[in-house]
Amino acid sequence: MSLNDLTSDMVASIRNGQQAKISEIAVKYSTLNENVLKVLQAENFIKSFETVEVRKGVKSIKVNLAYYKGEPVIKYIKRVSKPGLRQYSEIATLPKSFNGLGIKILSTSKGVLSDHDAKKANVGGEVICEVF
Repeated sequence: MSLNDLTSDMVASIRNGQQAKISEIAVKYSTLNENVLKVLQAENFIKSFETVEVRKGVKSIKVNLAYYKGEPVIKYIKRVSKPGLRQYSEIATLPKSFNGLGIKILSTSKGVLSDHDAKKANVGGEVICEVF
């Protein structure tokens, strides 16, 4: 597991957990990961998450994945902006994700938001990931 990009590791863990139909996964803690998980929970892509202190100074996040009729709620999740190639977008030019059925998560000046919340706030930013 890479320690350079914790968000990419989290996205891969969620994808692998959903494919394996695991109910709970653990990911390394970062503020960005926590904010992305808040958006995923608000959009009902995951059930819940909680921050756990593994030992003094080391935190982890337990994520409860969501399923509907035995099938994973998240069909597709992909990291868009990477440390080597950041992807920024103005809100006016941001294309819809899966014809409006999916969401894109953006890091904006007003915090980490889903694409439709960013459109309401009229702010663009770094496109972190895309979820369907």
